[in-house]
Amino acid sequence: MNLSEYFDPISESFFNTRYPNNAFVTSIQVHTENFPDLRGLQIALIGLTEKRGIPSNESVERAVLEIREKLYNLKKGDGIYKVADLGNLKNGEAYEDTIRAIKEVGHYLMSQQILPVFFGGSHDLDLGQYLAYENLEKLVSVVTIDAKIDMEDEGPKADSHSQSIILHHPNYLFNYSHLAYQSFLVDKDLTNALEKLNFEHIRLGLLKGSLREVEPVVRNADLVSFDICAIQSSDAPGAYEAQPFGLSGEEACQLCRFAGLNEKLSSFGIYGYQPYYDDARNKTAAIVATMIWYFIDGFYERRDSLSFTGNDYFKYTVSFDQSPSFIVFYKSKRSEKWWMEVPYHTENKFDRNHIVPCSYLDYQTAQKGEIPERWVNAQLKLY
Repeated sequence: MNLSEYFDPISESFFNTRYPNNAFVTSIQVHTENFPDLRGLQIALIGLTEKRGIPSNESVERAVLEIREKLYNLKKGDGIYKVADLGNLKNGEAYEDTIRAIKEVGHYLMSQQILPVFFGGSHDLDLGQYLAYENLEKLVSVVTIDAKIDMEDEGPKADSHSQSIILHHPNYLFNYSHLAYQSFLVDKDLTNALEKLNFEHIRLGLLKGSLREVEPVVRNADLVSFDICAIQSSDAPGAYEAQPFGLSGEEACQLCRFAGLNEKLSSFGIYGYQPYYDDARNKTAAIVATMIWYFIDGFYERRDSLSFTGNDYFKYTVSFDQSPSFIVFYKSKRSEKWWMEVPYHTENKFDRNHIVPCSYLDYQTAQKGEIPERWVNAQLKLY
């Protein structure tokens, strides 16, 4: 596959001024005259400019430029970066062609053990991000962070793309979790539908009160899709549907770091930035750039092997006087994160590990003789 054919290079204007030696951009490969060498690469940054999925799209194409300007000037974090900015993905003649290109590029990179990070464009482009998993022969857990639940039956694609993911055939969706939605923006029928499918949804108020308890949800994801309208407008005004309530910029960065730390996560996307709505200093571009920085920082802090038969984990067994008779928990000696075993008795067309992320609170709940709700939900999905 000639990946370079899918991309436009980055404008030379970015390099008219000299960056300091410790700047982020000096530690990565950048697609200018020559396409980056993919050998040994771990993370690929991909700019998106597709705007046909939303009605108000005045400045979507400028978003990648503003984000790069902020990102390139940040300081490099820890670790030896094996990161490349591949440039901007070329838009297709039709909207569906762009979705197909995102799918093909994402699939190829993941097959090469390279994690794609999509940024820019509208949130509906995460459908292409999801479709990239279609031929990988694995079930996929998706986490979406958005102020709304985009599952409307009609309207622009930006209002229905999550429904397209859930209803897609062939079905390889194992779990869907929606974080930080705001109740006054969501039809109650949508949250009821998610509950019937045993899919998680955590509204903004609950998430802000227990960000650490949301970490296992993010840690269970193969794909994370972040719409910046989930961030409060005082921190990120540069979204068409920016809300006065929402995540703080710090909380958004923490969630991105959780995603980067997740050893099983294989693609990441941040969508929805429009410079037209931003302030004079492009505050939102700075937020998005910092979110990408924290994701990469988390990636290079990954510590866990996820091989629970080795010596990297403490094993705890909690017994019950009811069914189940016991639950096995694991605690990482390196990161101090927790997992638990969930019985898995059915044959599935794809292999699925039945050790799922949890929190210390789940272990404490089990010690009190109560079955953790996270365990119950996981079992319902596995059967």
